[in-house]
Amino acid sequence: MIDKSSIIHQDAKVAASASIGPYVVIGPNVTIDENVIIHSHVNISGDTSIGKGCKIFPFASIGNDPQDLKYNGEKTKLIIGTNNTIREYVTINPGTNGGGKITKIGNNCLFMISSHVAHDCTIGNNVVIANNVPIAGHGVIEDDVVIGGNSAVHQFTRIGKMAMVGGMTGVTSDVIPYGLTVGNRNYLDGINLIGLRRKNIPNKNILELTSAYKEIFKTDNLNENLKKLNGEFKENKLVNDVIEFINKDKKRPICTPFTK
Repeated sequence: MIDKSSIIHQDAKVAASASIGPYVVIGPNVTIDENVIIHSHVNISGDTSIGKGCKIFPFASIGNDPQDLKYNGEKTKLIIGTNNTIREYVTINPGTNGGGKITKIGNNCLFMISSHVAHDCTIGNNVVIANNVPIAGHGVIEDDVVIGGNSAVHQFTRIGKMAMVGGMTGVTSDVIPYGLTVGNRNYLDGINLIGLRRKNIPNKNILELTSAYKEIFKTDNLNENLKKLNGEFKENKLVNDVIEFINKDKKRPICTPFTK
């Protein structure tokens, strides 16, 4: 169903089962899949695809030009997966030439009021981004991450899977998988134990991860600490995820308990 007050370009591809509310504007290169619900006063433009079952609430702006001074109108993309909820005043921008030309959103994510996803970001699945959270360009947010309200994520920052960012945190350094980070400039404050338990991770694995965490961050020399890490820890997938994340190529430093 499409409200008669909406303006939808003739070249846009809108599934018959999609619901388009009043005063929605949809550009020519937009693709909207089945059972998408778009409430009133939403603007969707650019080369943007929106997956099945997404819900977009009033005054969201999806696919408009990146807020990057280097952007010069080049053709780039925004790909949004399935069953995402995009609340009021959310803004999501497409990619740029300097960042691979694609911004990509996974599935089953919640973007709360006034959150922002900038150009060339990659957002995983089951991510929750609370109110008023901007994620700057080239950010990577892995699966099952929760970012608390009024936090801000620096450009090129990575947040590992199942990490949690406390509210009002300035995220200027990479957060390890399963980590808990807080602070005006973020520091590591342990392991996201509640998140791990909610995912029904066995207690044995959680205890091993907690012990490995203490060894990895025993001092601020992470490379040396990783070399000394007991081989038994490396049989734990959670620990391996943390080690791989730390060793991966990165633009930002790793967040540690010492960066308060």
